[in-house]
Amino acid sequence: MQAEELKKIIEQGIPASQVTVQGEGDHFEATIVSDAFVGKSMVQQHQMVYAALGDLLQGGVHALSFRTYTTQEWDKQIQ
Repeated sequence: MQAEELKKIIEQGIPASQVTVQGEGDHFEATIVSDAFVGKSMVQQHQMVYAALGDLLQGGVHALSFRTYTTQEWDKQIQ
């Protein structure tokens, strides 16, 4: 699995998302920004990411850490 492949899978599974993925092999770190997260708890946001990934975490990806943000939260992070 390549970082770019993982990025595309997350982007396809989460509407209007901006995703960055770093890592290689089977260890990755991702930042996911989407307004689909608005009004959702962190647990719900993470469930959305896990749903987008499907069975990848069972086989192709050993370790994935990620952070989720709404666009408004992300804008505050980068200021």
